[in-house]
This record gives sequence, structure tokens and C-alpha cells, in this order.
Amino acid sequence: MLILAPMEGLLDFVLRDVLTRIGGVDRCVSEFIRVTNTLLPERTFLRIVPELANGGRTFAGVPVRPQLLGSDPHCLAENAARVAGMGCDGVDLNFGCPAKQVNRHGGGSVLLQDPEVLYQIVRAVRAAVPAHQVVSAKMRLGFNDDSTAEACALALEAGGASEIVVHARTKADAYRPPAYWHRIADIKAKVKTPLVANGEIWNVQDALNARAESGCFDLMLGRGIVAYPGLGHAIQAHDAGLHAPTTHMAWGAVAQQIPVFWQLVASRVSPRHQAGRLKQWLNFLRRHYPEAEVSYTQVRLLSDPADVAHWLLRL
Repeated sequence: MLILAPMEGLLDFVLRDVLTRIGGVDRCVSEFIRVTNTLLPERTFLRIVPELANGGRTFAGVPVRPQLLGSDPHCLAENAARVAGMGCDGVDLNFGCPAKQVNRHGGGSVLLQDPEVLYQIVRAVRAAVPAHQVVSAKMRLGFNDDSTAEACALALEAGGASEIVVHARTKADAYRPPAYWHRIADIKAKVKTPLVANGEIWNVQDALNARAESGCFDLMLGRGIVAYPGLGHAIQAHDAGLHAPTTHMAWGAVAQQIPVFWQLVASRVSPRHQAGRLKQWLNFLRRHYPEAEVSYTQVRLLSDPADVAHWLLRL
């Protein structure tokens, strides 16, 4: 299984829609929905996960699992029950966000310092979500170091998590390479819950290395598939025994999706941030495509959405 990662400020509804139209992923997890001492209204969940109005699936039909972030077991359980009732295959819990502001308020990876809290949160959410729906969790190897990695995974398992994604870095590592995939194998030796490997998977060889070192076949793809939207297809093609040259996604196929991306941005993002969103994606794409470098250079100084729309006519 290949899962599209949640990434605050990057992999939101817009890119989920476009990347799942391109294909190569089996499931998505939404960017986190912050839960702080209140039962959120359905409109909040719909704003972050509009796929809930489409049976919990993207336009292309790929399931999207809402992700909650918080530290209060009771409040998280209440919100998990509400979003589960809106139509999705399950609920994911965020124990991996490294952002200082999130950690300062007791959410994300800071919770990895206390496995007992992880257990209490997962147990409460599992009890609140109907049995036929999944409760999964995403964690890092730890906060300042990886000494609690196994204990945290065991706590998530004991609480009732039925799947654990492990980002193979600590909070202190942030997004700096390398990813320590071998530490996922250490966790796998301790828990029976299915694990998914995540972190620093930019190409097919990275995917194969991650699988070999982690012992996990299932992968979560983040920045790598943003930079190369054909990555999921390429991994699937390799698994099917096809040769890499026949599976490369040409720039033309990606460029066809840029107007779709812009249309979604124009409909959901405030005008002052619209151009920035396009530049952000092109900035990732130029890691893989020389043509994206040209496009990025052309739009880099544009800020008016009308100017961007005019540029798209020449793409």
C-alpha cells in the first residue's frame, strides 16, 4: 500500500485532489485538524477535509482519513466520534508534527516523551470510533532522541491502534536527511500492529531501500511525490516487474494538471496566497523536472492571480 502523507501547508485538499487524479496512491491522510478543549462543528472538518462531502474520497475515488491533533483524550475522542460519523474509513492521530508552536501547546511529537499519554489518547479514541472504522496513528522515532521509539509504538498498540506510520526521524531531526529506516525494523520486532515506513523517499530506489531497512512493504509518500507526481506509479510498476524507463512520467503529463491545480487554488485559497501556492508546487517540481525550473522562473515574481491566470494560457 502507498499512502499520501499529511503535510500542513503543503499536502492539503488541493494537492490531494491533483495527485490522486494522477494516481499511484491507495489512501490519503489529511493535514492535521487541531483539537483544543472543544467539540468542533462539522463545518470545521469539512473546511479541512472537504472530501467528507464526497463519501470520504477524493474526486478520483481515493479514501481520505482525517487526522486529529491534540493532547486531551476525552476531547479527541469526542471529535473523533463526530468526524467518523461524517463518512470516512477511519481516524488518524498525529504524534509526529515537529512544529514548535504545535509542540508548545502539547500536540504532535512532544507527546512522544510520555508513552502513557499516547496510550490514553488512543484508547479513548478507539472506544469512541465505531468498530468497523480504523483508528491509526503517525509517530516519529522520538522527540529529542529515539530512546522511546519502541515504548511509544507499544503504547499505541496497547491503546488499540490498528496501523502505525513511523516517520523515521525524531523531532530534533526535523526533515534533515537521512531517515533512519532501520529503527523502524527495531520497532517492528516489538509490535504486532502493521507498520508503514515514512521519510526521505524521493525515488524508487529510496522506496526499495526503505522497505529493505525497515522490513515494511507499505510506504507513506510525502515531499517525494510532490516533487515527482509519478512516484507512486513508478513504485507500483517496479512491484509489477516493469522497467523504469517505461514508467517515467513526462513533464507534459504533469503540466496538464497545473491548470487543474490552479482552478482548485483559485476556488479555495484567499487571493493573496494563490500565487504562492503555485510557486510552492513548482519549487518542488523543479527538483525533478528542468521544465519546472523554467516555469518557476517565469512565475516567481508574479503575485496577482490575474497575471498567473494569463501565464497559464501560455503553458
